[in-house]
Amino acid sequence: MPEYIFRIKQLMLETSTSYSLAIMHKDKIYAVRDPYGNRPLCIGKLIKTSGDKECEACDGKDVEGWVVSSESCSFQSIGATYYREVLPGEIVELSKDGAHSVCIVSRPKEIRPAFCIFEYVYFARPDSLLEGQMVYTVRQRCGEQLARESPVEADIVSTVPESATPAALGFSKQSGIPYVEVLIKNRYVGRTFIQPNVKLRQIGVAKKFGALTENFKGKRIVIVDDSIVRGNTMGPIVRLLKNAGAKEVHIRIASPPIKHPCHMGINIPTKEELIANKLTVEKLCSHLGADSVVYLSVNGLVTAVQEGITTKDKEGTKVGHCTACLTGQYPVPLDW
Repeated sequence: MPEYIFRIKQLMLETSTSYSLAIMHKDKIYAVRDPYGNRPLCIGKLIKTSGDKECEACDGKDVEGWVVSSESCSFQSIGATYYREVLPGEIVELSKDGAHSVCIVSRPKEIRPAFCIFEYVYFARPDSLLEGQMVYTVRQRCGEQLARESPVEADIVSTVPESATPAALGFSKQSGIPYVEVLIKNRYVGRTFIQPNVKLRQIGVAKKFGALTENFKGKRIVIVDDSIVRGNTMGPIVRLLKNAGAKEVHIRIASPPIKHPCHMGINIPTKEELIANKLTVEKLCSHLGADSVVYLSVNGLVTAVQEGITTKDKEGTKVGHCTACLTGQYPVPLDW
């Protein structure tokens, strides 16, 4: 084994999670994913063109270059095409000679991978491929599963734009309740739950949505959202809809309650900030001013995610996901 690859392997043995790396050394790039596969990483290829046509072959002669990204959706914007996912613990060498898997660092025996399940719920773009399946399709399945677990009598199903839209469409399909837009999103306001303090998050919510009043006045609405983290967004939305004439507002969340901080690099710092630890579901419903609140179960989420997985771990069979923010069961022991 070349010395530089040996050094990367030693780093991985010392640091089991959580990272995805692109390392440049001389005329090569190494795509590296931690042994638990906690964060996504995939490889794309730039194909040489002949006139207006791309060469279809995938060997080194026809590949103009290689690219590495956490999400496959980024490849299209630079004219690259998806090649494959980097497997958990894998080191892939990219060079003018092609893409070659040079090493796989194993996990302890019988331990499954721990890919972050929240990538499917919220973080990843809907058109990205993760584990061989499109994120959009997984979110639809989450909505379908949510409708099975928590049926409700209502006139329309809608969404908190935009990451929850596929789940709302899935809920509508499974329940038979028509999907209608009730909120319009201000595209110039960013994600509120990652703002650094409460005041900025609340200001962001106030600017974030407008009501499409004629679509829902006098009707019973099911609002599907992807998650509730700190609870700063949903309350103002319920008030907005009811003040604009909604008869009832039922909240359905296409993921389980988030109760634990993420120690794998995501900004969910303390239990005290998470609303699921402050209020029971009944009290949360009253706090938000909703007529009902129901979350998707952990088993329901895992089922919806794993149903369509086509890529496999290095042993060809193992599939696993990190649900630590939902269950408190972390993929590795914490040292504090």
